[in-house]
Amino acid sequence: MSLVTGVGLTSYGKHEGLSSLDLMSKAAELAISDAGLKRSEIDGILCGYSTVSPHIMLATVFAEHFGIRPSYAHAVQVGGATGLAMTMLAHHLVDAGVAKHVLVVGGENRLTGQSRDASIQALAQVGHPDYEVTLGPTIPAYYGLVATRYMHEYGLTQEDLAEFAVLMRKHALTHPGAQFHEPITVADVMASKPVAMPLKLLDCCPVSDGGAACVISREPTGEQQIRVRGCAQAHTHQHITAAPALSELGAEISIAKAKAASGIAISDVRYAAVYDSFTITLAMLLEDLGLAGRGEAAARVRAGYFDGDGEMPLNTHGGLLSYGHCGVGGAMAHLVETYLQMTGRAENRQVRDASVALLHGDGGVLSSHVSMFLERVR
Repeated sequence: MSLVTGVGLTSYGKHEGLSSLDLMSKAAELAISDAGLKRSEIDGILCGYSTVSPHIMLATVFAEHFGIRPSYAHAVQVGGATGLAMTMLAHHLVDAGVAKHVLVVGGENRLTGQSRDASIQALAQVGHPDYEVTLGPTIPAYYGLVATRYMHEYGLTQEDLAEFAVLMRKHALTHPGAQFHEPITVADVMASKPVAMPLKLLDCCPVSDGGAACVISREPTGEQQIRVRGCAQAHTHQHITAAPALSELGAEISIAKAKAASGIAISDVRYAAVYDSFTITLAMLLEDLGLAGRGEAAARVRAGYFDGDGEMPLNTHGGLLSYGHCGVGGAMAHLVETYLQMTGRAENRQVRDASVALLHGDGGVLSSHVSMFLERVR
C-alpha cells in the first residue's frame, strides 16, 4: 500500500528573487513537515523539469540544494502530466520496496525568471521541428485547432468554453494563494483579447511562479490515511499532426485502465481534480473521463454540478486557469488541494465528501495522460 502522507504548496503568481530551486525547496519543506517527517527520512526524490533551469540532472541538483542524500533520485518529463506521473512512479517505488518515503516536487520561477520571448520559445518546442515549429504555432495555437474541431463535432460554443474559466475563477476567489482574485463573467471572457481563436486570453492559463510537493510513503505517518488506489497512463502521440481522432484520445484509455486497476467506478467518485490548461482542455477531459456526456460538460457547469457544494466538486482551488500555472507545479496544486479536501483541511473551500477522488493530468497537446484514484482509508 502507498499513501499520500503530506503536501506543500506556495502561493502562485510573482515571487521576485526566488529561483526554481528556492520555490521547490519551500514546497518540499512544507510537504515533509505536513507528513510529520524529517528531511533525513526522505530516501527517494522525484523531481519535475524546469524550463527556467533546464539542468540535465535536476533531481540531484535539487537534492544537494535541499540538503538530502536520497537512495533513489529521478527527474521526469511528460509535460503537464509530470506531477501525476511522478506521483504514480512514487506509488510504484514505494509498493516495490525501493523507497520508504518519496518526495515528489515541482516548481519554477517561470513568471519572473524567464522573458516573454523565452517562454514562447519553450512552449513552441512541443511542436514537430520540421512540420509544425517552422510555421510558428505554440501550445495555445494547437489547442485552438483542437477547440475548433471539437466545437464543430459536438456543438460547443465560445460561451460554453467561457463557463469553465468563470467557474475556476469563482473557486480561486476563496483561496488566498491563488494568482487571481478578481471575479469574471462569461462576457468578460468573450471580451478578452484573442490568443488563438476560438481561445481568448481568459480561456488560457497564466504564467506563474510557484512550487508544489507531496510525500508518498509505504506506511502511515499520521492518523489520516489517503491511499493511492489505482492509476494508469496513456501516450497516443506527441505532435498534433499525428494525433488520433477526438474520440480516440488518451484520456479515455488511461481512465479505463485506472478504473480496471482500482476497481473504482466514476459513480464512486466524490471529488475531481482535472487538468485545465485551457478551457477546451477541461471541457474535453471532463467528457473523456466520463464526468459528463459528449458536449454536455458546459451545461453541467451552468447547473452548478461542479461547484464546491455541487454533486462533483472540481478544482476547488481555482485550477491552472486561476490558481496559476508554474509548469510541473501547476497540476501538482490539484493534488495538494485534493489531499486537503480528503483530510478535511480545505478550510472555507471544504466540500461535503471527498472520500474518493479522481485526478487527471494532461501533457503536451492531449498527448500524455495520467489518471489516478485516491481513497480515504480512515
